[in-house]
Amino acid sequence: MTEIDEVEAMSDAGTTVTPPTALVKVTDLRKSFGRNHVLRGVSIEVQKGEVVVLIGPSGSGKSTFLRCINFLEEPTSGVISIGGSVAHCGTHGKAYRSAEREIRLKCGMVFQDFNLWPHKSVIENVIEGPVVVKGEKSQSAVLRAEALLEKVGLSDHKDFFPGQISGGQKQRVAIARALAMQPELMLFDEPTSALDPELIGDVLSVMKDLATEGMTMIVVTHEMGFARDVANRAIFMDEGVFLEDEKPGELFLHPKHERTRRFLRHILPERDDGRMASETGGADLPE
Repeated sequence: MTEIDEVEAMSDAGTTVTPPTALVKVTDLRKSFGRNHVLRGVSIEVQKGEVVVLIGPSGSGKSTFLRCINFLEEPTSGVISIGGSVAHCGTHGKAYRSAEREIRLKCGMVFQDFNLWPHKSVIENVIEGPVVVKGEKSQSAVLRAEALLEKVGLSDHKDFFPGQISGGQKQRVAIARALAMQPELMLFDEPTSALDPELIGDVLSVMKDLATEGMTMIVVTHEMGFARDVANRAIFMDEGVFLEDEKPGELFLHPKHERTRRFLRHILPERDDGRMASETGGADLPE
């Protein structure tokens, strides 16, 4: 049970509780590429242990939002706070750069296309960040890497190279590599979209285990079964804004915006009578 679930359970029992402090707080985040306004003032708070999924059409700004959170893209303006480190985007100077570095170190990122170093073995990929970025000694980095590879089911592949393993195995190595930096927040940018269907389950299983262990996660995905079963919240994003932010069941079964309904009609299964699950109480949501 995550921290937010525990708070809800105590509230239901009539116990007075203090809401947890958000691990992630993004306020009025904007990103423009020239005249193309990709993010139009989005804001979000994520509590420690929450799993939040972002869904929406291609080009809606989902990946840019993730890349701005960990400064792979430079935000145009807004405020990003993670674990007490606060960066006022659009400013300059030593304080901003220090906050940017602190936030980057608190985020683990898993990309759609793995981005493993092809000339390094699996275990060398996993230890690279801790050794090079954090200055950790190789011996302790290797011990953690071996434990993480066992966690993702790849301990017997540690000396393989990326070209020798499958796409699903590469993605699990990428997850282990991100976890090796001991992040407070994990960001997943459509981690299964480049995989063959039979390889998706292994990656989702690892992600489900992380959620069960209380890892805070923001996940861009079209895996609606994962969103329904694992996420605390689902956000529908379109044209650079968050249109809906609800519990997954509520968003899938009772979308409030017509744009959300149109999107869901394309990704939720169709009934024999031609209607979509989102139009019929959601009885046909994917298992």
